[in-house]
Parts: sequence; structure tokens; C-alpha cells
Amino acid sequence: MPQPESSIAPREDQTGQRASPANATGGSRPGDRTRVTTELAHRPRAADVFPIDWVRLCDVRFRVSARWPADHSFFGPVDDRRLDPMIVGETLRQTSMALAHAEFGAPADTHFVMRDLEISTDPDRLLLADAAEPVTVDVVCSEVRRRGRGLNGMRTTMEFHRAGRLVARGTGSTGCTSPAAYRRLRARRPAVPGARIPLPDPVSPEVVGRHRAADVVLAPADRPGSWLLRASTGHPVLFPRPNDHVPGMVLFEAARQAATAASGLLPFLPSELAVSFSRYAELDSLCRIDAEVLDKGEDGVTVRVSGRQDDEPVFAATLTCAPTAPVRSLP
Repeated sequence: MPQPESSIAPREDQTGQRASPANATGGSRPGDRTRVTTELAHRPRAADVFPIDWVRLCDVRFRVSARWPADHSFFGPVDDRRLDPMIVGETLRQTSMALAHAEFGAPADTHFVMRDLEISTDPDRLLLADAAEPVTVDVVCSEVRRRGRGLNGMRTTMEFHRAGRLVARGTGSTGCTSPAAYRRLRARRPAVPGARIPLPDPVSPEVVGRHRAADVVLAPADRPGSWLLRASTGHPVLFPRPNDHVPGMVLFEAARQAATAASGLLPFLPSELAVSFSRYAELDSLCRIDAEVLDKGEDGVTVRVSGRQDDEPVFAATLTCAPTAPVRSLP
């Protein structure tokens, strides 16, 4: 989904390396190492930036170094052994935007639209004991669509290795929209960026696999297997900047929380997750989240989650929690 505007300019980071600006004339040279800044990752806080730097291997291949801290305030531990697999999707998202800016000419004021996202993980390789180990991400960019010298969109496909082992794969398709086109697109929904909307009371954090009520994005609805989206625009990770709609990452998390509640599994560690977005989720209208358990057996649990707003589909997701120990069911 579109991200807020940011201003990207050359600067030195804390290591003294020169950071690469967004440009439309080409990116780095093969072998050059480029730092990921908060601007490139569209994150105002350095603690929320997971890719560190990258090396260009050829026109469409890159090797990225990343970090997955065990103590992150939102993407941290889900139990006493494992890191949250959702950090894979967030790393893919940040990496895609950084490369789009610095290597493919997306201007600094580009609005990004995540059209679809798929990740597969081995939760038992996302161990907290390995948190100090760097993550190596091999990236292939495909379906590159140009608009003049800039970027109209592309797909990124990634493999994530840590401690010498493959721990995850992911792919996502991203579209790029200019500020003028975005204003035309959003003219009929002039929501105020950063507006604080009334928040319904959250469901119990334990029911959706969260430790804090502030991180819960679901509120009770009028029937089993259904919830209302609860979008707290003041959340520092889910709403890092003022926005005029619900960011895709919030919907991503809503799908996981709904799958947790519907399945009754704690923790619900997605080994497979696929989501597609069909429209923006607005801040000023109720969005209903529905979940259906498709399969529950020895091979794991698969849950389908969908979101609808104003009687139109917003997103659809399928999540699978593979068998992994220890997993407990809610009473």
C-alpha cells in the first residue's frame, strides 16, 4: 500500500559511508556497497530499519545485509525461542523501496503500492539465539516497468539466510505513483493525514498473540470469526508517519491476528503467507475482517482471512501455521 512521502538526499550515516540518493540515471556500480538510510526505507526511526546495506551484483540482482533484532518493540519475540516471522515481510517491503529509489530511479516523493506479498518461512530457524547473526538477502528484481527514466513498478523476489541456513523466501509486486497521480486518485476520499479516529476497545491481546493491547488491531464484531479493524494512527511502528489511509502493513498484521484468533493457536507462526490488496482501506469507515479455518490437522492449520469496507473487498490472505513445538491452543 502507499507509503507517506519522504525526502531523500545524500548524507553520511553513522558509519561515515556516503548514502546513495534517489536518482533516475542509474544506481550503484557492481561491487559498490550502499547503506540503507531511514529515508530510503521510509522509516523515521533507525531502530525500525532492518536492511543495513547492499551490493549490486548485476542490473537486477543485489545482495543485502540485514539485521533482525530480538528486542524489537513490535517485530520481536513471539515466545521464548523464536522471532516473529512477520519481520520477513517487513524486511522485504523496506528493501524493495530502498532499491526502487536508489537503483531504479523512483523519485523521493514516490507513493508505493504493494499489490501482493508472499512469504514462506521456517519458524524453527528464526531463533532468538541467532539474533546476533547477520541476515543475508539475495534479491532478484523482475517485471521492471519504466515511466520515462523513472520507475512504474517491479517485482522483488528474495531469499533470506542466517547462520548459514535458508530461513525464508518472499516475493512482492510494488507499484509506484507520483504525487500528482496520487492526489487525483485520492481526491474523492480527502481524509486528513494523521487524523485520530475513534478506536473501539481491542480484543484481549492473548487471543490474537500479542503482549500489549496497544499492538492489537482487531476489535470485537457481531459474530464469531469476524472482527472490526482497529487502526491506531498514533502507533509508532504501524503508523510511522501521518497517512490518509490504513497502511498495508496494518492489514498484514490484521490477517495474522485474525488467523491466530480463528485457529486458537498460540503462537500462530506463519510458515506460508500470501496476501493480495484490491483497494485502499480508509480511516473513516468500518472495515470488517473475516477469518475461516480451511484445514486443521497434523500438517498444520490454514486460515483464509479477508477484509471488506463499504461492501467492497480490501484484501484477501491465506496463512498456514506449520507444526512446530511448543504450540498451545487457547482454552
